[in-house]
Amino acid sequence: MRRNLILGGLLSAVFVAAALISFIWTPYDHTALDIPNKLKVPYGDHLFGTDHFGRDILSMIMVGARTSIAVALVAVGIGMGLGVPLGLWAAARQGSWVDELIMRGNDLVFAFPSLVIAILITAIFGAGAINAIIAIGIFNIPVFARITRGAALSLWQREFIMAARVAGKGATRISVEHILPNVTNLLIVQGTIQFSLGILAEAGLSYVGLGAQPPTPSWGRMLADAQTLVSIAPHMALFPGFAIIFTVLGLNLMGDGLRDYLDPRLRVART
Repeated sequence: MRRNLILGGLLSAVFVAAALISFIWTPYDHTALDIPNKLKVPYGDHLFGTDHFGRDILSMIMVGARTSIAVALVAVGIGMGLGVPLGLWAAARQGSWVDELIMRGNDLVFAFPSLVIAILITAIFGAGAINAIIAIGIFNIPVFARITRGAALSLWQREFIMAARVAGKGATRISVEHILPNVTNLLIVQGTIQFSLGILAEAGLSYVGLGAQPPTPSWGRMLADAQTLVSIAPHMALFPGFAIIFTVLGLNLMGDGLRDYLDPRLRVART
C-alpha cells in the first residue's frame, strides 16, 4: 500500500541522509579515542553515548551507514548486472543445455550461503569489505537469474513476442527490446529486497570479523564489540541494533509499497 511506500521511503531516507552527511560532518571524529569518557550513557554531548574506547556512537553509526549502504549497493549491482543477463539468456534458450547449465549453476551457488562463501573468500584473500561485497554479490546472482528467467518465460509465450519473431528479430534483440522492459518493475522490487538483505548480510559478516575492518565502523562489528558489555553498557548494542532494524524495515516496506504501486493488479485488488 502507498503508506508502506511512504513510511519505508522516509525510514530509508533517514539513513541515506546520515550516510551522506557523514562524508562532510559527524559530531565527533569516529576514530578518536577518549578513554576517560568511555562507556558514557547517552547524554547532551554524546546523544547515543560512547563505547568502550570512548568513541562517539552516533558518529560511528553515521559512518557505519555509509559502509553498509556501499557494500549492499555494490553487491546488489553485481548480482543484478550478472544475474539478469543470465536469466534472459536462459529464458531465451529454454530447455537447451545453456538453460540447464545456468540453472544448475544457480543451484550450486544456493547450496552455499553467503557466510560460507565469505569464509572461503576470506581464507584465500583475507577479511575486508571488498571480500564481503564479492561474497554477497555472488549470492545475489542466482536470485536475479531465477527471478528474471521466471518472468521472461511467461512473456515468451505472449502475442507481441510472437509478432517480433515473425518480424525477424533474434532472441537477443527480443530479450533486450521487449522482455527486459517488461520485467524491470519486478527487478526494481527484488533489488530493494536484496538491498535490505545485503545490509543484514554485511552486518552478519562484520559481526564474525569477515566484513569491514577497523578503523572503518560497521554496525555488525559494533554489535560484536558490545556483546560482552551489554549488562553495563546496553546502549552500545541498542543503537546499532536499532539502526539495522529500522533500515531493513524501511527497505522492506518500500519494496512492498513499490510492488503494490508498480503492479496494477494489486492496486485494483486493494482499492
